[in-house]
Amino acid sequence: MGALRIAIAVVTMGNRPAEVDALLESVAKQDLAPARIVIVGNGCPLPDYAERLALPGEVTLLELDENLGCPGGRNQALARLREFGDVDVVVELDDDGLLVDADVLRRVRDLFAADPKLGIVGFRIADEHGETQQRHVPRVGSSDPMRGGYVTGFLGGGHGLRAAMLDEIGDWPAEFFFAHEETDLAWRAADAGWRILYAPELLLQHPKTSPARHAIYYRVNARNRVWLVRRRLPLPLIPVHLGIWMLLTLARTRSGAGLRAWFGGFVEGLSEPAGERRPMRWRTVWRLARLGRPPVI
Repeated sequence: MGALRIAIAVVTMGNRPAEVDALLESVAKQDLAPARIVIVGNGCPLPDYAERLALPGEVTLLELDENLGCPGGRNQALARLREFGDVDVVVELDDDGLLVDADVLRRVRDLFAADPKLGIVGFRIADEHGETQQRHVPRVGSSDPMRGGYVTGFLGGGHGLRAAMLDEIGDWPAEFFFAHEETDLAWRAADAGWRILYAPELLLQHPKTSPARHAIYYRVNARNRVWLVRRRLPLPLIPVHLGIWMLLTLARTRSGAGLRAWFGGFVEGLSEPAGERRPMRWRTVWRLARLGRPPVI
């Protein structure tokens, strides 16, 4: 078997042109060149990046007529890469991220090459001061962001996905649009026997943000959580998971408007179709619990 071939996928809404340029320039500086780069304009036109920047590999631009959300846009990139049929690992990066180190893609390749059952590699997210927000550490509680290892989830901002895994379990849940799509994908991967590795040596620099900056955050966050558990959890665990997160939301949310939007989304998640129901096996529940995060937390 030859060396694994890496592709880069970036989805943008066209509102961060300077950041996208900086990200692509950091990709061009990698000591392992990607075989392909796919840039998706999520309801926006794209400049000719191949002309403007000295990018390695084959560059493909996809301009979508409408904003399909982050998972929907990424699915479009994956579909085009699948048509090419010559990529083994897809590295997906937020359009306002930055690869600080020049060896990230080489390290990604080596990690996947060393473990045939490795399906997902999650990057460490840190701001320009080197700080990693606790919500970006894929473990429960106050965990050291520099402690790597096998985990139950990954960060959407920077990660690598094995193409063979996606062929088996399917792509992103496009209907989620925004929020919890990573958990849906991670649970499907774990249930199919793939491993998820958090590799803190793979750094994506990303501005410090709050998810609540998005106007739709509270409603979609609640709706998608309900959809997630309806799709993926055994029936006895659904009320446990939702009950825990309802209590956490009441304890954490200080905005009355935010709470109203959250409960509106919760009702929406219960009343609207959640899509396919393919609950994980109980042995997967046990496996996730042994990794430190049972699927009710």
